Amino acid sequence: MVTGGTVHQQELSALENDRMRQAAELLLAARREVRPIENLPEGLRPHTIEQAYALQDIIAVALGPFGGWKVGAPSPDATPTYAPMPLLGGFTQSGQTLSENWRRYRGVEAEIAFLLGKDLPVREKPYSREEVIDVIASAHPAIELLEPAFLDPDKVDRLSMIGDLQMNGGFAYGPAFPEWRSSDLTKETVVVSIDGAVRFEGTASNSAGTDLIRLVTWLANEGQRRTAGLKAGDWITTGSWCGKFTASAGSEVRVTFSTFGSVQIYFA
Repeated sequence: MVTGGTVHQQELSALENDRMRQAAELLLAARREVRPIENLPEGLRPHTIEQAYALQDIIAVALGPFGGWKVGAPSPDATPTYAPMPLLGGFTQSGQTLSENWRRYRGVEAEIAFLLGKDLPVREKPYSREEVIDVIASAHPAIELLEPAFLDPDKVDRLSMIGDLQMNGGFAYGPAFPEWRSSDLTKETVVVSIDGAVRFEGTASNSAGTDLIRLVTWLANEGQRRTAGLKAGDWITTGSWCGKFTASAGSEVRVTFSTFGSVQIYFA
């Protein structure tokens, strides 16, 4: 069962906190009114990752409880980035039709996600990968849904995009894959089809690499000052295997992993 989350907002100077609050107001209005903006004004853009995370936190608090976290990295050795996933964006099982009238971008990414069965509370001693594996209840094929506040997120600076919840706009998951612990992700292939046309096919194509437990362990340890610890019922989705694609109203999106199985959604 999905549980609500909390964030511990980043400590910034009064001036920087005010800048990020003004930026959050613009991004929240763009999302709520379905009026995307081209960019944040230069004076309101985050200049550091700490400012981007503070912007995330303000938006997350305004949007209400969330069901988990997205975490990924641009390369296997890079420091991951992460963002909360608000329940308001929609958490749904495979096969459902998404009919919310605020969906306009309809971005999709093929991902592998983990559902936590036990808490990973804040503690001083770092969690080992074995401890993290032990609290994972199940692993699933997933589609992260993208609904940025920006008209064209590819034209926005990286920190502003991170501040905008890294474009998160929902989450869909397929059936659990019971043998995930013994799977060889270096051989895992994914196919993404939109309206029956193959848009992507690749093997071991996650930019963060195939050690997805590294990402979850990093989140449990390095992210805990913001997450206040990970909770049973949290979904942790671990980055795109296909880049991002956009669908249209009326589209069917299907993601098929070679061993992890498939997940599909429909846009009304």
